[in-house]
Amino acid sequence: MAIEAGRGSEGGARRIRLGMVGGGQGAFIGAVHRIAARLDDRYELVAGALSSDAERARASGAALGLAADRSYESFAEMARAEAARPDGVEVVSIVTPNHMHAPAARAFLEAGIHVICDKPLAVSVAEAEELVALRERSGRIFALTHNYTGYPLIRQARALVEACELGDIRLVQMEYAQDWLAERVEAGGSKQAEWRTDPQRSGAGGCIGDIGTHAYNLGAFVSGLATRELLAELTTFVEGRALDDDVRVLLRYHGGAKGVLWASQVAVGKENALRLQVFGTRGGLEWCQENPNQLWFSRFGEPRQLLTRNGAGTLPAAARVCRIPPGHPEGYLEGFANIYGEVAEAILAAREGRAPDDAVTFPTVEDGLAGMRFIEAAVASSRAGSVWTPVG
Repeated sequence: MAIEAGRGSEGGARRIRLGMVGGGQGAFIGAVHRIAARLDDRYELVAGALSSDAERARASGAALGLAADRSYESFAEMARAEAARPDGVEVVSIVTPNHMHAPAARAFLEAGIHVICDKPLAVSVAEAEELVALRERSGRIFALTHNYTGYPLIRQARALVEACELGDIRLVQMEYAQDWLAERVEAGGSKQAEWRTDPQRSGAGGCIGDIGTHAYNLGAFVSGLATRELLAELTTFVEGRALDDDVRVLLRYHGGAKGVLWASQVAVGKENALRLQVFGTRGGLEWCQENPNQLWFSRFGEPRQLLTRNGAGTLPAAARVCRIPPGHPEGYLEGFANIYGEVAEAILAAREGRAPDDAVTFPTVEDGLAGMRFIEAAVASSRAGSVWTPVG
């Protein structure tokens, strides 16, 4: 499920004090999170444990203008010190390799600090379940950056499904294809490939955990369906690689709908080809991430319609996360920023001791647990010879 909040002008409300774990020099995703956090001027980065290497952590903090006494050598030190400060961080962004997500999140939740965590949530269902329980005890906000759920036309698609414009959902088709791991680049010094293909740092899933979870989450976010069981085939095409680089999954949803998911990082010619199709008894939807400002909507027996971001027919759920007029493209960074904006609304509500409004939604720790259950079920299914395996 997702925590609900509401966007609106906060006027002169002071910026939210943000900390970061990971994301130092040479880390792609850390810079993306920092841009997203500042795009709407809601956050100020004031502290960080930006690398597990002490020298790199200090250098990264200095480069970002952090005070020397707030550039920490470990997330544990940072959580303790910031929790004790009257001006300590209110929320932390965790942008480390997968195996550090749960330990860092645990430390900050226990310190009473809100968490924004990159996906996947953890490296096992057990870790994810522990975080769900800890978040409930702490009462803190926990957001998971499945950033594609922040795209306006994904919000439009979800609203159309919720309004029963498609009728009863029958089919969900999810694809996420890339080619950057078509060769064994992890052996050539690529930092990003190195940890993603290492079971000790990535977990039991390679491609399925890195991008398969994005496709799976997107299908669930738009369709509203929960998976009952799946059948998966995980393949490692590149010789010498320890984890999967191509994934094919059949899904059976509660209620009778069916799904198909293909994710690959060895599909030569594909850059970031995330595509979602949803078909119901009365209509269908199709959206592609590489052209995110267009959504195809079809009613049975009628010509299909092209819906555009912030164009005619835009529903309130989509319009509220658009920043600029139609015809001006918004994409990856804005989608990330929309997640940060939604979380900002929830944090501001918590500051004021009130319940957040009900217009905003963002992925939470429960969505992270669903993703981990998907990964573990898919790995188990594939290892057993591609058999139907319960999810959750």
